[in-house]
Amino acid sequence: MHRRLSLAWLGFALLAGGCAFNPPQPWERGQLARPEMQFDYDKLDIKNAQHIYTSKEAATGGYGVGGGGCGCN
Repeated sequence: MHRRLSLAWLGFALLAGGCAFNPPQPWERGQLARPEMQFDYDKLDIKNAQHIYTSKEAATGGYGVGGGGCGCN
């Protein structure tokens, strides 16, 4: 039983050791700076999502628009 528990802990330690956080090296940052790696890569999709959000949220005025969500300016 003790041997089995020791092997389980050893296996866990080996697996957990592979999960260490390694920050990107300077030569790898070019890959992360590509446009398709950005959260807002598709500008049309982001604009559409914002439009749908402001249409659903009647209490807010939207993004950069004066007035309330009722449509009156």
